[in-house]
Amino acid sequence: MTSEPTEPNDQTEAETIKEPRRWQDYGWTAQVIKNDDDEGWAVAMTKIGASEPALVGPWTMGRDKKNPKPLDTNAFHTLVKTASEFVRRQEQQEHARLHQSVTVTANGVRWQVNLDIVPDEDDPQAQLSALAADGSVAASVRVSPGFKLSARSAQAWVEAGFAKPAG
Repeated sequence: MTSEPTEPNDQTEAETIKEPRRWQDYGWTAQVIKNDDDEGWAVAMTKIGASEPALVGPWTMGRDKKNPKPLDTNAFHTLVKTASEFVRRQEQQEHARLHQSVTVTANGVRWQVNLDIVPDEDDPQAQLSALAADGSVAASVRVSPGFKLSARSAQAWVEAGFAKPAG
């Protein structure tokens, strides 16, 4: 039994299309396309409003071994679920890359040290901050977006009295 994708929200609301090679619903469009790499077919899953597909994968040939199998409800729901999970994993990886955190103990005090990177094309930057046990920000400095946060670098920063790290 395939679970149905969640209902679209206001941002993804669009016309529902159910054609043999193109389905659109639940904030996604599935488009069956000719696979340029071989004789087969592929399906591109694009989030409504996005300019590029989030996921492109192989698609099954029809019984005539020439044309693609038409899209159907179960296949579309599976494609939406797969594409949504793929996008979610990408977002989690990007968040983990841009927001790092370590906990260190320095001078008998436990600190949470965070590095938050802002990947701006014109002015990339990062903010290094230390949070006390109560969650209050004890110190914050701007650092290079290439700053490498580790337990060692965090501890050195705290022990140096939160002075801006070199480099």
